[in-house]
Amino acid sequence: MIRLFRWLSGRSLAFLHTLGSLVGWLGYWLSPTYRHRFDDHVRSAGIAPAAARAAIAEAGRMVMELPFLWLRPASTPLASFTRIEGAELVAAAHAGGRGLLLLTPHLGCFEICAQAYAERFAAQYGPITVLYRPAKQPWLREVMEASRGREGLATAPASLAGVRQMIRALRRGETVGLLPDQVPPEGQGEWAPFFGQRAYTMTLAARLAQQTGAVVLLIWGERLPRGQGYVVRFQPLPEALPGDAAAQAESAAVVNRAMEHLIRQCPQQYLWGYHRYKAPRASSSE
Repeated sequence: MIRLFRWLSGRSLAFLHTLGSLVGWLGYWLSPTYRHRFDDHVRSAGIAPAAARAAIAEAGRMVMELPFLWLRPASTPLASFTRIEGAELVAAAHAGGRGLLLLTPHLGCFEICAQAYAERFAAQYGPITVLYRPAKQPWLREVMEASRGREGLATAPASLAGVRQMIRALRRGETVGLLPDQVPPEGQGEWAPFFGQRAYTMTLAARLAQQTGAVVLLIWGERLPRGQGYVVRFQPLPEALPGDAAAQAESAAVVNRAMEHLIRQCPQQYLWGYHRYKAPRASSSE
């Protein structure tokens, strides 16, 4: 498997995205569970089926671009195929010496967001720390750790130690990245509306901002057609988080509305098949 992964990493984005389109449609038609979940989520969100149809292929493109993004050589910088919009928001956020918390849903190429930040801003504002859960397969875990260990990019495990690591980074005035639409373990979230349905939502994002005074920005990476690259966009949070750290349910609702705000901008690249409304798993003892 690792040989195939490395071979794919040497192919062009255009090739990988073309292959990914096929993978996405195969997954949609071969898995009734995935297909029904995808269609149900689109319908309940009030998104026109035609507007979300392209997301079937985009899900496959997301998978097939990973070898290229994880294993590309240092001689191929993201700047050669990635454009950044909203860089002034990052500068303004760091101007007062405060930390920066970046939030992105499962939209577009979320894998590229941390790499793009590290390449463009880490030398000036310090590294970005991202939360991650190690892969179960040893070979894949090794590849992921090598990729996310790039210069200017640090990783924090999904544990209490990882939370402490992120708090320290923010208090140093550095940056932390999260995907707040991931379903957290039981006891680490609140039930809050998401596209009109109750979704168990992490409270970590709001707690990090409230405890450290960090500025919160939204970020997402749009995948351009025909393998042309990406656009990474920074945007302000549409509404402020509650100042009261005890208002966790309302904070979760604010974060969910922010994620909806981004997804509605590009519903054709959201992972509608993601099991967003599942019950949380039992908390780890770690």
